Amino acid sequence: MTPESLLQLRTEKCTIGCPVLDRFLAGGIPCNSLTELVAESGTGKTQFCLQLVLSAQLPPSRGGLSASSLYIHTEFPFPFRRLRQLSTAFLSSRSDIFTSSNSYDPCDNVFVHGVYSADEMLDIMPKIELFIQVNSKSQFPVKLIVIDSIAALFRSEFENTGFDLKRRSSLFFKISGNLKSMAKRFGLAVVLTNQVVDLIGGITEGLNGIKVGNLSSLNSSGRRVCAALGIGWANCVNSRLFMSRNEDMIGGGRSGMVGDEEGGVYQQSKTRRRLSVVFAPHLPESSCEFVITREGIFGLET
Repeated sequence: MTPESLLQLRTEKCTIGCPVLDRFLAGGIPCNSLTELVAESGTGKTQFCLQLVLSAQLPPSRGGLSASSLYIHTEFPFPFRRLRQLSTAFLSSRSDIFTSSNSYDPCDNVFVHGVYSADEMLDIMPKIELFIQVNSKSQFPVKLIVIDSIAALFRSEFENTGFDLKRRSSLFFKISGNLKSMAKRFGLAVVLTNQVVDLIGGITEGLNGIKVGNLSSLNSSGRRVCAALGIGWANCVNSRLFMSRNEDMIGGGRSGMVGDEEGGVYQQSKTRRRLSVVFAPHLPESSCEFVITREGIFGLET
């Protein structure tokens, strides 16, 4: 038995709510660690997280944690309307579990809080821990924390000076250290979303000459990109997943067409989304295509 397979056996995981994605991630998002989800805007990070906070409420026999979630949003208004839409689909597809309680509302088990700076995030850590402790005796204890997104906390208040870079790194390790401590103490799954920046440099250089996972091969929307916040933050998370989107030109036709009308060239664009493992202690580097529908995120069989 390898160390990786031993880790899979001992670590509880939370289902994504899709069998294809669960198989790809060897059971789902692991507890007792920090999982980062990196992607450009509009790729599906928040959709993934919303589906995850619903799936966490499933019983362990269905891959869930029988748990509620704490969702910390840091930049946009929380998408309550989309959560409600996904919640309706969630209940409809799992009527065998929830038929006995017609009044059950999955949204009641998602606790939402806005945080808008790194210092504020660090300041509320004791309150988060106390909240989890108090909530631990409830029917659905908090077992999942989502921070969407971590990059927004560091976007505006830090300049490219030695003092600010040192202070930023210190906050990286304090915030991630607190999260890791709570994850291990309470058996939490912690998911953080992150943004991307354009990757500058040679094809094989990676970031500042250092390769982190398959960093030098990340592409989205036709651009070579890497995770925001740099190598310092990369050392703060246990696993990193990358979501990409690219427009493929397919076939010919007049629906959704692009091209030169005079030349008679018509092509239809199709958005292809892919989830990739950049690094993780229990997963190989691999990828899986997925789609976003009204009912949620679903992986595609290859």
